[in-house]
Amino acid sequence: MSTTTTPSVAAPSAPARAARRRAGSGLSFAGILRSEWIKLRTVRSTWWSYSVVVVIALGMAAIMSAAFSVENLQGGSGEMPPSDQANWVVTASTFGIFFGQLVVAVLGVLVVTGEYSTGMIRSTLTAVPRRLAALWAKAAVLFTATFVVGAVSVIGSFLLVAPILAGKGIHANLLDGVVIVPLLAGALYLALLAVFALGVGTILRNSAGGIAATLGIVLLLPIVLLAIPATWAQDLLPYLISNAGLAMLGTNATGPGNIEPWQNLLIVLGWLTVSLVGAALVLRRRDA
Repeated sequence: MSTTTTPSVAAPSAPARAARRRAGSGLSFAGILRSEWIKLRTVRSTWWSYSVVVVIALGMAAIMSAAFSVENLQGGSGEMPPSDQANWVVTASTFGIFFGQLVVAVLGVLVVTGEYSTGMIRSTLTAVPRRLAALWAKAAVLFTATFVVGAVSVIGSFLLVAPILAGKGIHANLLDGVVIVPLLAGALYLALLAVFALGVGTILRNSAGGIAATLGIVLLLPIVLLAIPATWAQDLLPYLISNAGLAMLGTNATGPGNIEPWQNLLIVLGWLTVSLVGAALVLRRRDA
């Protein structure tokens, strides 16, 4: 008499069970962050954009510091006060931010619209059913990377211009609060602007449209308001994201004296909030 034996099925191992749980519930937020970091650093446009930011910052700082003249700045009135010296060193070190903001704005748009153009966004949202988690991860990775690059740019610019200006009698210490705080504020503005552009790109889901809209807000809108001969237009100028962002530095050349740097930061955060809220609504309601 023959007997039929049923082969025993081994219980799944702990790693297999954990993998199944992850597959059923989606990636953890740490996993989403790693995924977004891989996508950001493996795209050539990221490296080109950040390299351009650094080169522009160093180049503009060198040009501006070489053109500085104490006699012209002071009108031949003698030695410059220490506070003014620090202010001019910061101004020279952050001069490239005006041009670098355009580069990070374009990069912020491309970070998300590049996925829409290739169809990769479908894979992203399939792997991350909680769509907003993907948006926050993109924003966090982009913010961190841009802040680091911005800090390297402005601190590198300071290290470049400090010896040049010291030879002209203009001195400043990097670790002084009146120097390091504005430098880091410049890096913070670049990072916030990149995330703002990310939100605009998510709303429009088109590279050309997103870049045009972002650069229009950053670059063209201030020019348009300046050209309007009306008091209300001039009153709006300090509340534009680009004007408020540059005024975060707190130097004489970057904003009106009646708005404090921390208030300018709040203005930039207001623009950023509107952009991300709009992006979140669009991402949840529209199909990829």
